[in-house]
Amino acid sequence: QVRLVESGGGLVQPGGSLRLSCVASGGIASFHVMGWYRQAPEKQREVVAIFTSTQGTIYQDSAKGRFTISRDNAKNTIYLQMNSLKSEDTAVYYCYLKKNPLSPANWGQGTQVTVSA
Repeated sequence: QVRLVESGGGLVQPGGSLRLSCVASGGIASFHVMGWYRQAPEKQREVVAIFTSTQGTIYQDSAKGRFTISRDNAKNTIYLQMNSLKSEDTAVYYCYLKKNPLSPANWGQGTQVTVSA
């Protein structure tokens, strides 16, 4: 089991920026899927931006051009740079890692992002 710890959430005004970080307890150089999901109140959890071993990097349509996912393998850390934030980006953001197709999925505890004037 891999422990994932997110940080970087908070309250930001519309148009502002935040950078989320997710530190994994193990290495992230090898993975099946890893990245960021989010869940807004009364909505299903959804993909924001993920790295995949088979389909490359995938962004949710609403995140394209505004969010950038990146990683630092040496630091076992995944990042999500979020720019031009909108109120509809308000959600709990979760880090996710699945090492291979047969391994269990790992989730972080989540970090709240609130976009409000």
